[in-house]
Amino acid sequence: MKPVIHLALTHDWELRGDGSGDIEQIQFAPMRRLLKLYGAFGIRTTFFPDVMQQLAFRELESGHPELKKRADSWDQHVRDAYQQGHDVQLHLHSQWDDAVYDSGKWQLRGKWSILDYDPGVAYRMLKSSKEYLERTLRSIDPAYRCQAFRASALALAPSPHLLQQLVNLGITLDVSLAPGLHLNTQNLELDYRECDSTFLPFYPQMDDARRISRNREPIICAPIHTFRASRYGVSKQNLSLLGRKIKNDMEVMLSGADRKTAEDYGNKQWLPKGRSSPLAQAYEKVILPGLKGKHFVSDTARLSYSLLDEMLKDIRRRALAYGLAQVPVVLINHPKEINNYSAIERFISEAARADDIKFITLSELTSKLQDGEFYVARRSHDK
Repeated sequence: MKPVIHLALTHDWELRGDGSGDIEQIQFAPMRRLLKLYGAFGIRTTFFPDVMQQLAFRELESGHPELKKRADSWDQHVRDAYQQGHDVQLHLHSQWDDAVYDSGKWQLRGKWSILDYDPGVAYRMLKSSKEYLERTLRSIDPAYRCQAFRASALALAPSPHLLQQLVNLGITLDVSLAPGLHLNTQNLELDYRECDSTFLPFYPQMDDARRISRNREPIICAPIHTFRASRYGVSKQNLSLLGRKIKNDMEVMLSGADRKTAEDYGNKQWLPKGRSSPLAQAYEKVILPGLKGKHFVSDTARLSYSLLDEMLKDIRRRALAYGLAQVPVVLINHPKEINNYSAIERFISEAARADDIKFITLSELTSKLQDGEFYVARRSHDK
């Protein structure tokens, strides 16, 4: 008997990592379009607004009226999503700490990983962000609870203090780990290539969420789904991206606008250490994946329809292999990155009609995990 797959669609709702971008174009408008799409199919999802970004807007709004207007709209969009039945949970980017706003532009001076901060400073960020989100939503629902978390740039482990700090703040579910993801750049270093659980929710060791605990811990980790795409799927996506880039470059040239695009920001800081030449980048990003396939985080904003289809087949295959009646799976989306809504719309339409797929919010997932409706791994051999 095939299992029922409970898809948790989650959205990291934020400006670009360096603070740039038109907030209407890359946050507000995409949220409204996604809400309309989900509403058409009766789907409820979860939004992760970057609360540190909002705190920076609020901190400096008295001297910059435009920031207050945008921050007020941010609050209203969050409330609108919640009132339409969607979940809203805690996300933050620590690089917004001590941000500077000058001449209409942000300069972010903080560190990308909250793990690089003193534990006391990290706790202050978490606490103030959670309190702001709860104030915002309890104004329309006094029963609202912030109980799920996604870390800054997914940097969760290893850490001797972060999981316990989350527990102390009442957080009982983390959805930060992306098994197989590996980054070694000037901005960020993380290594999730050897996670004990690559698919199922699990009780984490409190000092290293990559490891499964033998105990029933006060917090559960649900991994973000990742998969290895085929050579065909990767090549097809690369051709689509190349065509889109050529089109964008032509539009920029004809308009006479600044040639720096959204994809260019911070590139030097995100280049893998030791491989910075254009030839090395082309080989790693285009040629090698076309030869061997590529490991993807299941980000519905960044995947072509072909890869979304491969992603869902991987989910079904792995869910069936465990022999469980019900399996929750967390997907991610970055609305600021969406440039092909048709792929998302087709994926949502087909998934909504599938008899083996249900959609779930993270609040619902948390409740079902705690009630024992879903299996939670506790043994090191669970992969």
